[in-house]
Amino acid sequence: MGAFDVWSSGIDPDFVVTTHGPIPSGEVTRVVRGLGRVLRRHGVDGPVRARLHWPDPDAGDLEDGITLVQASVRALGKAFRVQVAGPGRFAATFALERLDLRLGCPPDELSRPWPDPARPSLSAITEPRPIVRRKDCRLQVATPAAAARVLDAMDYDAHLFIDADTGSEAVVCWTGPLGVRTLGRPRDGVPMLREDEAVARLCLGGLPYLFFIDADVRRGRLLYRRFDGDLALVTAAGSEERARDRERARQPRVISSCVRRALPSAAGAATAITEKSA
Repeated sequence: MGAFDVWSSGIDPDFVVTTHGPIPSGEVTRVVRGLGRVLRRHGVDGPVRARLHWPDPDAGDLEDGITLVQASVRALGKAFRVQVAGPGRFAATFALERLDLRLGCPPDELSRPWPDPARPSLSAITEPRPIVRRKDCRLQVATPAAAARVLDAMDYDAHLFIDADTGSEAVVCWTGPLGVRTLGRPRDGVPMLREDEAVARLCLGGLPYLFFIDADVRRGRLLYRRFDGDLALVTAAGSEERARDRERARQPRVISSCVRRALPSAAGAATAITEKSA
């Protein structure tokens, strides 16, 4: 198999599995069959997307490296996603069990236990890592309670949204012994940072994610660590354009061309007035 493959079913074209790395074909079949059993159990027949990232020794991964499994489905008009990283075939087993638990839980209840044994924290003290993915998203306007349900349904560690009460960006996240917490503006200790400062604070401070106010655009942003150790940044749609507009407004105007017009002499002006009066 190549480094990147897309598997689809001729019977169900909406069932698509994307693989990364030298994953055995038998493991793909096991995941597909497992997903089919879970979906049949819960009566789900919407589109299914699964992603398997298998360690690749040729790319520098260890033979017993971490496998990443992600599965996304739609049920009851809502999107659900699970994501698990673990050793070899165990990651797929954990992901299937996690999806089964999520679909079997009432829609308005949180299914994820905390602390979560299947999703260890990505906290690690490292040198500043690059931002390899930027997500410019149209953020949901919601209450913190509704945002928490999205956090759980999509298996996020932190979720950026627009608080319906304040109209500002906020984050719900899994943190501490209490589970879900909401972070809003500076009153909640949200720092105002430039992008490079946020990267340094997350990496050198050993944080799995960081909600901050961008010092240039005054908008909330979510920076988080990916499973591969690099970083991703979530922003509100249009914030990059606003940043460019603000930067252009700070720059001095440049006049591309200028034509000097000769002023009429005093005598010429008097003659013109006399002729007009006549």
